[in-house]
Amino acid sequence: MSEKLWIFDTTLRDGEQVPGCQLNTQEKIIVAKALEELGVDIIEAGFPISSPGDFNSVQEISKAVSNPIICALSRAVEKDIEVAAAALKYAKKGRIHTGIGVSPYHIQYKLRSTPDEIIRRGVAAVKFAKQFVEDVEFYAEDAGRSEPDFLCKIIEEVIKAGATVVNIPDTTGYCLPEQYGGFIANLKNRVPNIDKAIIATHCHNDLGMATANTVAGVQNGARQVEVTINGIGERAGNTSMEEVVMAIKCHQSIPVHTDIVTQKIYQTSRLVSKLMNMPVQPNKAIVGRNAFAHSSGIHQDGVLKHRENYEIIDPKEVGVEESSIVLTARSGRAALKHHLDALGVELEGEELRKVYEEFLLLADSKRDIGRKDLLELVGKYMDESNFIELEEVTYSSNGEINAQVKVKIGNESHEASATGVGPVDAVLTAIEKVVQPQVDLEEFLIQAMTHGSNDVAKVHMRVIKSDKPYYGFASNQDIVLASAQAFVDALNKIPVKEYVTA
Repeated sequence: MSEKLWIFDTTLRDGEQVPGCQLNTQEKIIVAKALEELGVDIIEAGFPISSPGDFNSVQEISKAVSNPIICALSRAVEKDIEVAAAALKYAKKGRIHTGIGVSPYHIQYKLRSTPDEIIRRGVAAVKFAKQFVEDVEFYAEDAGRSEPDFLCKIIEEVIKAGATVVNIPDTTGYCLPEQYGGFIANLKNRVPNIDKAIIATHCHNDLGMATANTVAGVQNGARQVEVTINGIGERAGNTSMEEVVMAIKCHQSIPVHTDIVTQKIYQTSRLVSKLMNMPVQPNKAIVGRNAFAHSSGIHQDGVLKHRENYEIIDPKEVGVEESSIVLTARSGRAALKHHLDALGVELEGEELRKVYEEFLLLADSKRDIGRKDLLELVGKYMDESNFIELEEVTYSSNGEINAQVKVKIGNESHEASATGVGPVDAVLTAIEKVVQPQVDLEEFLIQAMTHGSNDVAKVHMRVIKSDKPYYGFASNQDIVLASAQAFVDALNKIPVKEYVTA
């Protein structure tokens, strides 16, 4: 029988400490509700004494969600704890998270104190917090660089004082998995009252070890993991929630389970990325754009024959509709046939062999093989092309934004005009009038490539058609034109069988 692993999400506290990622209260409520739907057990909603905005956010999140425990951070200072308690006034289930530094670095150089005084202050903080809430978590800051004997002593004393959870942070991301797992095992073996509290992990990614350290902690007895969506957080980030959850799910030998609804992982990841303006790196495990993408011919053939040949996770388990087979010079015949089938072109035998040879010659000379390239390769096997080409885009403002577009579908050109709340909206609306794609624009990101007034904008776009995502990319000095090109690029990736044009 597996034990429950408590998922403590600190996206709205530790994750929000990233410069440029601050959210307002309404945005935080949106994220908190998404975390509740995801199945998170504890939401660390903020550090109330740090600002009136943080106080208000903790209070409003407490009102907005019902199932998760709402946690508020404090230092081992009475005023901090009082303010945290006040912020949790409306929480159905509230927790105060208080603590103090325990490493020699923190004791000597940050706090300018002594080990005995640190224990006294930690115990006093827990006792004071217990006056306001029953559920009190103690964090031993920088435990990853602490002296094991001292760590055992202070953990024993704060549990005596009433701590229900003891958090063992690798605050600087210093530990190796064996070291961090050893800290947890040491507490389990040496602290006589450790069964009276849950041990929590809180790891940082400075050496890229956060997920490995967290899993090592769980393997050695930790039953709460402190994580963030997409692994966002200070410096190199926190432990990624999605990585830990799926590692646990993949390795059933680890005797724990979570209540995370894994099918909602991807949409939650996108929500946080969008609201915090933190693009997810394409190769990010679980939620990156390329996490389920295959470009090697050997891999593509293996995946098309049987997904588990090269995928340990079914994309659907995390909310991704299907794997992506990307055409490159390394792609094999199976991948090419897969894409041709999506175009509605079914080739076999000698015909497929000839097209594949032509494809390889083209792929050697081009970085990306798109739908237009494939259509040119197989044009003689098709009755009609439905490739969408953007021929002309103009827009103006005379009180309202007007846009005109000329779009070519196959061999026919079409024109349309539209208004919008801005030039991008107007142009995309005009394109939709011609193409009638029946898609939802879910993600729209603009990145600056260089600097200055003549900068080149790179646009990433994600559209949904029949619950499946399709990505579009484009670069241009004109942001509006880049957006239109990215939109058309995404539309051209929709299989013929899914597509309806005017």
